[in-house]
Amino acid sequence: MKNSTHPTYHPIVFRDRGTGDAFLTRSTATSVRTVEWTDGRTYPVIDVDVSSASHPFYTGQQRELDTTGRVEKFRKRYARTI
Repeated sequence: MKNSTHPTYHPIVFRDRGTGDAFLTRSTATSVRTVEWTDGRTYPVIDVDVSSASHPFYTGQQRELDTTGRVEKFRKRYARTI
């Protein structure tokens, strides 16, 4: 294996912005922001919008979206003018 061809693989914390849940794993991703983990060590942290803690497929809860506003906006934009 050649030296310096692979990125560094290190521990990192991924934190869900919606729920606040976090998990420690290993990744090649980097971040300048850090967080202190439960073991007392400091790790880089990456905030994610969706994780298994907040995704409807994993939680079984459907999120309510503002579909009426979208539908009305679509109808107004593409309405026939006679």
